[in-house]
Amino acid sequence: MLSMFARIFLQRTLHSATFTNNTSIFRCLKTIAPSIDQCSNPFSGKGSCGRSVPNDDYFAAIHHISNIVRRDIYLERTLNKMHISSIVNSELVYRVLRSCCQHGIESFRFFNWARTQHPQYDPTTVEFEELLKTLARTAHWETMWKVVQQMKAQNIPISPSIVSFIIEHYGKRGLIDQAVELFNRLKNFDCPQTTEVYNSMLFALCEVKNFQGAYALIRRMIRKGTVPDKQTYSILVNGWCSAGKMREAQEFLEEMSRKGFNPPVRGRDLLIDGLLNAGYLESAKGLVRKMTKEGFVPDVGTFNSLAEAVCKTGEIDFCIDLFNDVCRSGLCPDIETYKIVIAAASKVGRIDEAFQILHRSIEDGHCPFPSLYAPILKAFFRRGQFDDAFSFFSDMKLKGHPPNRPLYPMLIKMCARGGRFVEAANYLVEMTELNLLPMSRSFDMVTDGLKNCGKHDLAKRIEQLEISVKGI
Repeated sequence: MLSMFARIFLQRTLHSATFTNNTSIFRCLKTIAPSIDQCSNPFSGKGSCGRSVPNDDYFAAIHHISNIVRRDIYLERTLNKMHISSIVNSELVYRVLRSCCQHGIESFRFFNWARTQHPQYDPTTVEFEELLKTLARTAHWETMWKVVQQMKAQNIPISPSIVSFIIEHYGKRGLIDQAVELFNRLKNFDCPQTTEVYNSMLFALCEVKNFQGAYALIRRMIRKGTVPDKQTYSILVNGWCSAGKMREAQEFLEEMSRKGFNPPVRGRDLLIDGLLNAGYLESAKGLVRKMTKEGFVPDVGTFNSLAEAVCKTGEIDFCIDLFNDVCRSGLCPDIETYKIVIAAASKVGRIDEAFQILHRSIEDGHCPFPSLYAPILKAFFRRGQFDDAFSFFSDMKLKGHPPNRPLYPMLIKMCARGGRFVEAANYLVEMTELNLLPMSRSFDMVTDGLKNCGKHDLAKRIEQLEISVKGI
């Protein structure tokens, strides 16, 4: 009995809260409805009539409607009381569906309400497909197929991307029979078996470790004249590597190469990526070592993935040494490579090497941006080399990109930790001159530090600066 009373109380509380919110938003809906009637697109800031549309009110209404769809037990009745027929159109329905993407049945009920209660609303492919994705994501398969039949009755085609989405979610749920059935029935929906669809089917088969079926599907794919792409190879190699079948992955790549279907990237790079995705870091490191000894270098994207994974495990010295080895073997680093390796070298205090790598990036034509030189600055501060840090920062302001907002609080905090409150105050002033509003704690840190070291006049000026900047 207690649980029943509690449920009734919660329902009444929810309806009371909804009614209160509705009364406060009715004025908003009445205000925006004429604008939407007169202007075709309320989301562009101006409609076709050229008049300004109250976007904030419109999106507030969408947010309110979405909350009702997600939370109200009797959502249809509540929506009917709102009298929003004048704003129900494809754009609004799509946005509400997207906002409720984790609520399958509720989204379906809202979609049906929009169709049945508003004859002027004619759903488009966009809303149907968004609803299908929501129902697949939340595993409401039976309802999803009802929506598919509605689309078929209205001669609305289903795109290969939506079919791929559904097949992948069947695979994630382990429903491989349903995925295969959908794949084989695509002709009934006038949907071609594209490379994207084949890839989703391969993904589903690999999810349930059916590698024999995946390999058979690849042969069928080639026989039908569909050309594999990078994703095709990546899915299979990742699946085999995750199951510890590195030899099978390598044999597959070699066989595809013999048949003339060379992967868009080199086979060894795919193997390294597959090992990393499967968590076999040591095997990936060993494969890269073997490649470099044989005079080969990994793809720059593959190396970046490996370097990032190695740094997360704390093996930063290995990462830096590997970087030097692959560069000597001919690797052309990109900006992401420099970002990873400079941060790694700075973290372990190898500032000289970090400097060398930074200068190499400049020689390659890259203009240093804050996330490249900030780790070196932090390393200087940690070692107490404040003058070197100040000089380096001045040099970077001339040669690199302008400092960004996150960099200045770091400088102020590091100066304050080292008792360099005057320099911290200077950076605070410099930050405001660049129209970068400092946080309150930065002002507090500097003023408290200046007062503690007897510089009361400067502390007072910083307090006045805070008042003028924030308009307090």
